[in-house]
Amino acid sequence: MIIGLTGGIGSGKTTVAKLFETMGCAIYNSDDRAKELYFKPIIKQAVIELLGTEAYLSETVINKDFISKKVFSDTKLLHQLNDIIHPAVKADFIQFKSKFPLNTIIIKESALLFETGIYKDLNFNILITAPQDLKIERVMRRNSVSKNEIEKRMQAQWTDEQKTPLANAVITNDNRTALIPQVISIIETLKNA
Repeated sequence: MIIGLTGGIGSGKTTVAKLFETMGCAIYNSDDRAKELYFKPIIKQAVIELLGTEAYLSETVINKDFISKKVFSDTKLLHQLNDIIHPAVKADFIQFKSKFPLNTIIIKESALLFETGIYKDLNFNILITAPQDLKIERVMRRNSVSKNEIEKRMQAQWTDEQKTPLANAVITNDNRTALIPQVISIIETLKNA
């Protein structure tokens, strides 16, 4: 069973994914795998043609700040980059899921699950929500970026209000609502499906 897990920047996707993993689910982090796939020769060549050599700091490190500043201020460029990266991640995920028995709950964590339409191919989709000011605070603390930069990134993603109707379940990560009972409830729902 393939489950989508998404939420806006700073919503706590990684934290929630770790809870699912602790409870026996397999986790595929699309964003982390995408960063690794940037170094496949055919993808690297396409990224350099689109963004320039500045997109890479070395043979093993992408220039995340440069890429973010370029694509989050230019929607067309963001779509072009997604057209390079997303098909590679899709193929990589197919290989990943083939390693597990059919009854395994596989969580596909992706920041752009709804925006890219990936959710349509999955059995169940979970949205993590959090108040915007809390998301901004988390990202500023984690990434040492300005509020303005975070808001630009947020504008490139759909709002929680846009995503909620597409989700089968919503996890509230507002630092007041306990996460573990929410995750357990979803796992029970999935096992009974």
